[in-house]
Amino acid sequence: MTGIGAAARRRAGAQLAAGAPVLPVLVVSVVVLADLADGAGMIWLPVLAAGPALAATTNGPRGVFWVGCLAVALGATLGVRDGVPGRELAALLSALVAVTLASGLAAVLRERRERVLAAVRSVAETAQHALLRPVPATVGPFQAAVRYSAAAAEARIGGDLYALIPTPHGVRLIVGDVRGKGLPAVGTAALVLGVFREAAHDEPDLLAVVDRIERSLARNLGHDDFVTAIVAGYPRAGHLEVVNCGHAPPLLVRACGDVTAVEPTHPAPPLGLRALTGHTPGLQTLPFRDGDQLLLYTDGVTEARDDGRAFYPLAEGLERHVSHEPARTVGALHDELLAHVGGRLHDDAALLLIRNPAAHETELPRAAAPGAACGAGAADESPVASFRSVTGTERQDA
Repeated sequence: MTGIGAAARRRAGAQLAAGAPVLPVLVVSVVVLADLADGAGMIWLPVLAAGPALAATTNGPRGVFWVGCLAVALGATLGVRDGVPGRELAALLSALVAVTLASGLAAVLRERRERVLAAVRSVAETAQHALLRPVPATVGPFQAAVRYSAAAAEARIGGDLYALIPTPHGVRLIVGDVRGKGLPAVGTAALVLGVFREAAHDEPDLLAVVDRIERSLARNLGHDDFVTAIVAGYPRAGHLEVVNCGHAPPLLVRACGDVTAVEPTHPAPPLGLRALTGHTPGLQTLPFRDGDQLLLYTDGVTEARDDGRAFYPLAEGLERHVSHEPARTVGALHDELLAHVGGRLHDDAALLLIRNPAAHETELPRAAAPGAACGAGAADESPVASFRSVTGTERQDA
């Protein structure tokens, strides 16, 4: 029982220390010491009002009250000691009481705003988990990882979207970017993800999934609204299907380390604009063998600028940080992206990486040349060539 009582006292002491107005009391103490040393009376005593005013920013109403009482008591004592005239001392004490009352009201309003903000953040977090569901470390045959940052950190969610789900037709995924920001963009993202999750299970053809999303957006979006997106599927072992609707090309990382941009062979407009252009998206099929990885992202990543207005070089960053662990790779990319922009993004940014694990894996030597195991003649490729686009001819040959 003694140990339990001691633990309870320690917890109570810690809570008291956490809520104690240490800094405001320190300020009051400095004013008292200055008055005792100088004996100047009314020169130093009005500064006692800084104590309760500061407590309003660091403590609750109770802390403000106690600091205010301390300031009034010390002000009266020092005023009598220094021989301050009665009327001046009364005015000083009245000012201290007024500052204490105003500071207490400010502390009450601050605590109320903090509770409201905490509730809003909790709702936003719940909405994010409902809208952008957490991606498990393993989905179907793939290792997977995702990192998402909203430009408005307080909101936690924005206009970027992603989903990775196993279906009867293989693993399917989407990464997209809604035009605009704020609640309208979040509503559109929710619409796209809802249709995708439903259609991905129902439709055996990946293009039919895209058509379902297009029809839904045509009914619900305005004329100027649209969504850029990559929709991909893995219908059978070794083959990845990709449909690009006006989105930035994903980056394909071969098992040997080469990074290539998967440019669309049949460029299609963003989702929601097909009726204006008449162009329909095409289906690309590319080999996706053991050890290969695919990184999908939104323009908040590639359009992030540093102080010199230089864009973040995602492909080069991926080549530097690629590993056998998707979570480690996207974590390193995300940290480097934040460092590139100075710690704060100005647009929503999403990174989704999938990896097709090999049956028997060994750690890729970091010092080895990326193209050393990519086939004959790979060692002769220049660094620029390693970032070539994957063309339709290359896919057919593969």
